[in-house]
Amino acid sequence: MAEMDTSSSGGGKKHGGTKSKKLSTRVDMTPMVDLGFLLITFFMLTTTMSKPKTMDLALPKDTKDEAEQNKVKESTALTILLGKDHKVYYYEGLAQDPEASADPNFFNVSSFANKGGIRDVIIKKRDEVSQKRNAKGEPEDVVVIIKPDDESTYKDFVDILDEMAINRIQRYATVDISDQDKEWIKSTEAANSAQ
Repeated sequence: MAEMDTSSSGGGKKHGGTKSKKLSTRVDMTPMVDLGFLLITFFMLTTTMSKPKTMDLALPKDTKDEAEQNKVKESTALTILLGKDHKVYYYEGLAQDPEASADPNFFNVSSFANKGGIRDVIIKKRDEVSQKRNAKGEPEDVVVIIKPDDESTYKDFVDILDEMAINRIQRYATVDISDQDKEWIKSTEAANSAQ
């Protein structure tokens, strides 16, 4: 590791007195480099690489019968529409009847607020549906249908998917927004801006 150089550095002639020997040290760095590489190798092999931050999505099974693909009860469905300016519109059911909007309490607007936001609506609907029983006597599951508008943001879509995970909603689907839904959003925005 370290050695002492004891060789004499003086000439061959002796002078009248004694001359002290100069000792020089030389440090061998080879073991230090070996140790460094061993530590680097150890830490590379024992650390875990960062995992990608993704959300698991449960995709439905493919069926050939189109009637079976979209089988959702009107009473267990909650439709959420994502609009511009972080607005969230919602209504209960599938609204396959265009005259369903005749009821003034049918189409509502909310936000992503912690209190009084869309989370409270989802929890309320989940609790209402869980009290109902299916033909086997098991509690029903709420089905949330998410329809993002062209003017909604990606952040809003991720936020609504986070709400599904937070509220443990097992059954939800992303569907293209219909023209009827767009009309309801425009009429609600016009009514709110007039007030």
